Amino acid sequence: MKINPALIQKDFPEIGRKIRKKTLTYLDSAASTLKVQSVINAVNKHYTQDAANIHRGVHYLSEQGTIQYEETRDVIQNFIGAKERHEIIFTKGTTESINLVAFSFGEKFIEKNDVILISEMEHHSNIVPWQLMAERKGAIVKAIPIDDNGDLIIEEYKKLLTPKVKLVSVAHVSNALGTINPIEEMIKLAHINGSKFLVDAAQSASHLTIDVQKLDCDFLVFSAHKMFGPTGVGVLYGKEKLLNAMPPYQGGGDMIDVVTIEKTTFNTLPHKFEAGTPNIAGVIAFKEALNYISALGLDQIDAYEHELLNHATKLMSQVVGLKIIGTAKKKSAVISFMIDGAHPHDLGTLLDQQGIAIRTGHHCTQPLMKRLGVSATARVSFSIYNTKEDIEILVAGLNKAKEFL
Repeated sequence: MKINPALIQKDFPEIGRKIRKKTLTYLDSAASTLKVQSVINAVNKHYTQDAANIHRGVHYLSEQGTIQYEETRDVIQNFIGAKERHEIIFTKGTTESINLVAFSFGEKFIEKNDVILISEMEHHSNIVPWQLMAERKGAIVKAIPIDDNGDLIIEEYKKLLTPKVKLVSVAHVSNALGTINPIEEMIKLAHINGSKFLVDAAQSASHLTIDVQKLDCDFLVFSAHKMFGPTGVGVLYGKEKLLNAMPPYQGGGDMIDVVTIEKTTFNTLPHKFEAGTPNIAGVIAFKEALNYISALGLDQIDAYEHELLNHATKLMSQVVGLKIIGTAKKKSAVISFMIDGAHPHDLGTLLDQQGIAIRTGHHCTQPLMKRLGVSATARVSFSIYNTKEDIEILVAGLNKAKEFL
């Protein structure tokens, strides 16, 4: 089904609202997407009709909540093509998913002088957890370099793949540049080297089709809030054999088998990694977001967003003094840019006065900014509820902002 933005916009209640007496033009979906109405309805239904804890109760509300919660796990298994449902672990977001792997995989498999490979374009959440782990274990974090266009230099990646590399952790899509990395090739190279591979799919899961068995990745992580779903819900996929070998990340309720004062034995997957009461309403509602994406079709979503990217690239390139930062061969619908004589924060503020929401700053990618020789950029990112008219409003807003700067 071809994407019809006029119909899609009706599914997102924030579309059409007024910001500073201007109709909202939302161009910050890479940070967090707007929420589809079915997700909002599911959250509301849980808290007004089904609020109870899960997994532990024998009463009706607990049993119904457990069924609905676990249905989301089944939907995710199908969405990413996992072999087993218990390979799907719920977390509070991509950041916690990476921290879980960094801690638990690190405790089990990383030794002194082992190497973790990331890239120069990673989000801080895919840098700092590995640094913390490396400090604990005496390991080393190294970065795969990028070229001036924002593409990973694969030949340099190959050189970095030594026997000491235990794990490679790379973004599928850069949140700052929109670069789509060749993760299928990178995973194959890592496995030939004997290294494990984690895919940060935070920026790709709602745009590109992912099949973890085809990719053969060892871990994959993403967040609901970038997929029209609730905040506070994330996913870690891991291969069963690896997850079974890794120690628990946190202790508490639901992740135990038998507890005594002297010793505790742990629950089976996935519960071993899901300590405590989770974001029940959020997980249940996430299913609605995934079903919404699946109904539209990821191929159709990608094609439509690529149209927006091409249109925006063409129009923005015509703005005098505007320079696009990041011109990779394959890009997602993200454009970072700068305008001569204008600080990105000032641009963001002036656009906000016109009801246009963009992102400004270092985008939690300070090493990338350093590599590119800039302190900050402005960034626009598009989703299925955006239109070519939104892009024209943006360009008009940029030209108006320039008059003040």
